[in-house]
Amino acid sequence: MEERRRWEDMEMDCLVNIIRRLSLEDLALGVPFVCKGWQRASMEPLCWSILDFRDLDFMPWSDLTKKFTARYAVQRFSFSGFLKFALARSCGFAVELQFPLVFGASFQDLVFASEECPRLKTLVLPNILLADEPLIPQLVGKWKELEKLEMELKPSSFSEMVMQINLNCRRFSGLRMFGSIKKEDVKAIIKYLPKIKHLNLSKSYLQKEELVEIIKGCRELETLSVNNCIGFEADEEEVLRRASAIKNFENEGSKLFDESAYDMDECDPLNVLVI
Repeated sequence: MEERRRWEDMEMDCLVNIIRRLSLEDLALGVPFVCKGWQRASMEPLCWSILDFRDLDFMPWSDLTKKFTARYAVQRFSFSGFLKFALARSCGFAVELQFPLVFGASFQDLVFASEECPRLKTLVLPNILLADEPLIPQLVGKWKELEKLEMELKPSSFSEMVMQINLNCRRFSGLRMFGSIKKEDVKAIIKYLPKIKHLNLSKSYLQKEELVEIIKGCRELETLSVNNCIGFEADEEEVLRRASAIKNFENEGSKLFDESAYDMDECDPLNVLVI
């Protein structure tokens, strides 16, 4: 039994490769308190290259909040503080950052991340106030290696945002969002993201004419998801024919109009989205 190898005796590279697969909660509250060897391994930036905050509970009464406050002897816990903690551990090597969608993150957190995460490849934006949306383009433009961007609602500065992506993010290949996709939005996608490979506009208001233009203008699409959209029928013959060259085309549940609305022409498109 005395000759059995112990976890703390494992080569640091191997230990880091295992620990980096754990959740942020485990990295912050579990691993560092096992032993000194695990603590050293948990401090390696590689362990903090994937920063996924979406499934963590940042409410004041959550176990995460209580444990972090106790173990790190902080007087007040906040998402901003936890974000700074994680980014400090990543040392600028974070390649994926996914903000919580429901609670905690602010626009200032996004601004801070734009300075501390220069190597991001995947970004999931938090919910952003309308007043802050005009500032999104200049922030996104800082991530030169950005490949994939996800957001809940289409920002008012969408055209400027994709223009900055075109100018600064040479490897960009994937976009996910929903909202009222208008003609000017489609023109911006075709003009600035003509080589995009993965596009997800599910749950949007998207008319057939705009969808067809996207298919025609973005000829390198490998994945196009327009599930549960309002504005075209899922079995629309022209749409299916034009999308036949796309490897993965998803349009389940899409309808010409919302069945709960009496007159599509009198409806605000944003009010008839299928959420």
